[in-house]
Amino acid sequence: MAVSGLRSGGLPLFHHHHHHHHLRFLQSPPSFAKLSFLGSKSSKKGFTVFSRYAQARDLFSSRRFQDSMEKLPNLVEDIVQTSLNTGPRGVLRLAQGVQAFLGVGQEWLTDVSKSANSFAGLPTELQLGLLSPFYLRRLFERMGATYIKLGQFIASAPTLFPPEYVQEFQNCFDRAPPVPFEEIESILRKELGKPLESVYEYIDPTPIASASIAQVHGARLKGSREDVVIKVLKPGIEDILVADLNFVYVVARILEFLSPEISRTSLVGIVKDIRESMLEEVDFYKEAANIEAFRRYLETMGLTGNATAPKVYRYCSTMKVLTMQRLYGVPLTDLDSISSLVSNPETSLITALNVWFGSLLACESFHADVHAGNLWLLRDGRIGFLDFGIVGRISPKTWAAMEVFLGSIAIEDYDSMASSLIEMGATNQDVDAKAFARDLEKVFSSIKELDTEIVVATTTGTATNATAVAANIVVDERQMNALFLDVVSYFRLNQLEPKDNLFGLVNHMD
Repeated sequence: MAVSGLRSGGLPLFHHHHHHHHLRFLQSPPSFAKLSFLGSKSSKKGFTVFSRYAQARDLFSSRRFQDSMEKLPNLVEDIVQTSLNTGPRGVLRLAQGVQAFLGVGQEWLTDVSKSANSFAGLPTELQLGLLSPFYLRRLFERMGATYIKLGQFIASAPTLFPPEYVQEFQNCFDRAPPVPFEEIESILRKELGKPLESVYEYIDPTPIASASIAQVHGARLKGSREDVVIKVLKPGIEDILVADLNFVYVVARILEFLSPEISRTSLVGIVKDIRESMLEEVDFYKEAANIEAFRRYLETMGLTGNATAPKVYRYCSTMKVLTMQRLYGVPLTDLDSISSLVSNPETSLITALNVWFGSLLACESFHADVHAGNLWLLRDGRIGFLDFGIVGRISPKTWAAMEVFLGSIAIEDYDSMASSLIEMGATNQDVDAKAFARDLEKVFSSIKELDTEIVVATTTGTATNATAVAANIVVDERQMNALFLDVVSYFRLNQLEPKDNLFGLVNHMD
């Protein structure tokens, strides 16, 4: 209902103050496509915001010192408890970290020595040393699971990191250093408690994929002769994750203690969420349950003709071993291969999105690690969802609040908007809802008052005579800065935190 209201009525927010919007057309070459910000002398509201924050920042006030002293015992207790939980693993990981650093450093020195140029004449990558994309990626790989996961995050965030790093860290997806097959066989025998020949007809010693946490091998079941994949938890991964994540947690706690400004970003809360999700990922019983829940969702909604997830073979699966049906296909990013399987790749992508969005509402959990390696177009034209180690859950209570929130945007009902955000857990329950609503109204009013200019560029192709049109919205930079600072201020006043907005929805349960 909320979505239809948005579609039919549009956003009244952008239908007012027409005198603020300007439209002009430009003829340009085909390369014209950019978003720029123009400074406008007509708006000076932002300067009062700067002065307000300048007066409020007193880093060394006696009140702040007193608050810090009150929190110190809790900090010390937390650090000691975390250190005890980590145990000898922390010392071992420190030694492994030093060894990894020295190893990659040796690689860099070797490469530098091969060059006949002086240091100034070396390629940029060699000049940057271990901070260059290549050597930093090599260091992350040597450091193991936690850092490979961080590398995957870098590869998935092109808006946050330079393109050179994003491209280089693509190698962290399913290309982690493999574990020797002899060790994999040993883990399988120990976990299954029976000869492997009695379960599998054969196991391919060459891994299909080697990720940060697990390694995947192709195999065939004995008797049924079904093709399967075996996902095996890499040895020692749990100890590595606990040591690394506890270290990151302690650093986050210390940073928040030393700089209370950082506490407003909920850094500790975010680290806790990451730690919990990554430690859940090493329990294959949970992943098996997630896969089966998704398959039930597909069957219940009649979507088995559009998408599927691998069947789990419970009799040869444990907490550290997961045997699943093997699906044959190509990642959705392999456009050439996709075009050879289906005539309209866009339809396949839309199908994948529809199935995933449907799972938000109708499934017990939804796939929360959707990237190219986990979404495949299968040979039969269906979408294959892989790797359910990380999932999210949204409670019916949160969904109801989300519907109210979307509807309130359409009709500019700020009281309902505030109450729905409170209900979703985006802020503390004891916040002043009326004051929160007034602050939301101020933010949306500021957005309506933005001076915008739409620049339309057209170009005509010489060969086809077709006309291409590109449109860009130009916004007053100072107004945007003032708006941003106001939003930050309202976040603080109403105790909204980035962590709650990013992670609260998927973790907010009844």
